Parts: sequence; C-alpha cells; structure tokens
Amino acid sequence: MRELLELTRELADKELRPEVDSAERDGRFPREAFRLLGRSGLLGLPYPERWGGGGQPYEVYLQVVEELARVWLTVGLGVSVHTLTCLPVAAFGTDEQREAWLPDMLGGELLGAYCLSEPQSGSDAAALATTATVVTGDGAGGGYRIDGVKAWISHAGQADFYTVFARTSGSPDGRDRARGISCLHVPASTSGVSAAPAEHKMGMRGSVTAQMIFDDARVPAGNLVGEEGRGFSIALTALDSGRLGIAACATGLAQAALDLAVGYARERRQFGKPIIDNQGVSFMLADMACAVEASRALYLSAARRKDRGQEFGPQAAMAKLMASDTAMRVTIDAVQVLGGYGYVEDFPAERYLREAKVLQIVEGTNQIQRMVIGRWLRDKD
Repeated sequence: MRELLELTRELADKELRPEVDSAERDGRFPREAFRLLGRSGLLGLPYPERWGGGGQPYEVYLQVVEELARVWLTVGLGVSVHTLTCLPVAAFGTDEQREAWLPDMLGGELLGAYCLSEPQSGSDAAALATTATVVTGDGAGGGYRIDGVKAWISHAGQADFYTVFARTSGSPDGRDRARGISCLHVPASTSGVSAAPAEHKMGMRGSVTAQMIFDDARVPAGNLVGEEGRGFSIALTALDSGRLGIAACATGLAQAALDLAVGYARERRQFGKPIIDNQGVSFMLADMACAVEASRALYLSAARRKDRGQEFGPQAAMAKLMASDTAMRVTIDAVQVLGGYGYVEDFPAERYLREAKVLQIVEGTNQIQRMVIGRWLRDKD
C-alpha cells in the first residue's frame, strides 16, 4: 500500500498540480489525466485483476482518491464517479459483459458517467421518468429504445460510456415505481445520445457537468445490466460505495486547505511573531486538524466494513455527511486564516471554498444522509 500511495502522490504532484490553476480557470476537462491514471493502474483499483482492475481493498482505493483530491478535486471526484459507473457491470453484469467491457473501462481507455438524476427527480431517484422500451427487429434478441433527459451528469459529453437507469415498466408516480427501473450500458457513440451545454458552476469548473439527452437511443438487449426491473437496487448499492468516494474526496480537499492555512500561518508575521503563535489562530487550526483526522478515520472505518462484507451503507452515509461538512468548515476557516489573501485567486483557498460546497450536494444531499442514518437508528436491533 505504501508504494501505491507514493506513486499516487508523485503523479499528483508532478503531473496534476502544474495543470490545476489554468484548467480550473479555463474550464478545461482533464481527459488526459484520466488516461494517465488508467495506464498507471489507478483507475480500477477496487476491481478484480481478472478484468483489468487492481484487486485492492476499498480501504486502499479510497486513500488513493483522497491523495488525488488533495491536489485536484476535479480528478479525485472524477475517479470516484468513474468507479461508481463501473460498479453495476462489475458487481451485477454477466461474465460476458465483464470480459467485453471492463478491461477498457478500468484501463483508462474508456471513461464513464453515471446517469441517475433527472431534472424532476434528484433526491427522489425512484421518480425518474426516462424510459427504456423493448423493441424487436434490432438484431438478435431485440433491444431497448431509451428516451429521456438526465441531469447533473459529471463527465457529460466527455464520457465514452454511460451507465443509465431507465424505466422499463411502471409510472414515476406509482406505488411500486422503484420496481420498474432497469440499468443499461450505453456507449457514447450510440445514435440519439447527446449532451446539453455544460452548466456554469461555482466550483470544479474543470469537471464538466451537463444534462444528457437520450432521444430514440437504441442499445442491444445484451446491454441490460442485471435483471430487468432490478435497476433501482443496483443504483442504491453503487451509491453506498460512491458516498465513500465523496467522503475521501472531501477529506483530501479539507487536508489541502488545512495544509495551506498552516503553511501560511507559520510564515505570516504580525506583531513581531508568526500568526500561528496567536492562540486565536492556533486553536482554529487545531480544530481544523481534528475534524480532518476524524473524517478520515470515519471513511476508513466504513471502508473496512465493506471490505469485510459487513453492512456499511449507514456508515457510508455518516462518512459522507461528516467529511463534506468538515470540508465546508475547514475551507471557510482556511480563508479566514489567510485573511485578504484568502479572498483572491493568487492563493487556492478561495477555490477550495467554492469546491467544497458541491460535496454537501452530490451523491445524495447531506439532508438525505441524515435521513438514511435516522432510519437506520430507528430500525436497527
């Protein structure tokens, strides 16, 4: 593990760090960075070596994500999104699907996007309205025609494949609406698949986010992942793991903000001494450090549960909740420690603050995490 983390730090510092400021300023998507990570063996770490993965436990994979996010959140979060997108095929696909798709997915040649949310269904994902209608005559076994719009899709228009959740039966308003959702693997080259113009975001401008439009997009029946009508449970399983990725990203971002604040406080002198020697500043930094360490410990604890095959969904929700709230508080405090310098683009503190906010929203808002945790407390033995 030590060698893997050292490789990650080296790649992040030498290859990613020089590109961060200009790419985020110009809104430039770092596609080559993902290819580099894939060729370095870092894009499929938690998946079996049989299909081109790294065969690493989640505990190790998440620490790699944290190291990447510490240098460039767009890349760290992108790795988490890609890993989330691959999970349905890796965990629920057939051996034939895995053999056909996973090697390029995990090797960096193909980048994925996860299509669950829609303009009218975000937190209430079971209310999705995109349809996948069975059609015949499109080759052996027929296929599906996908129609609908997905919203807030990371890597939209840049991805090479999309893991799409669509309704094969039922109604978005029906009592059993979740039972009619299926999961489909959709190559980006599929006719009828397009991306809307990118959203103009507060932060993470290097990571493209947009709506994905599916207009009479047809895929073979063999692109169904898992059983028809079981897609919602696949989506929730993937999201449990994805929340751990967001927790690792948030911890990495918070660590970067803490490192920046400590470094500045050591160098900045006022009233004849470094400002870190002032109790008001040192106590603030101490609280920041405690919160970062606690976030890291919580996501690693949840990852170990996952690696042991134990229930980890509630713990993943706790980790995502705490780490993203911590990232928000720590980046705010980092700006405060830097004072006026924290408010200008000459230092990355203001970018860290803008980036932190989205981590409280993606992969389920923190209000949803509290609901998950609260229901678990209500129902557990």
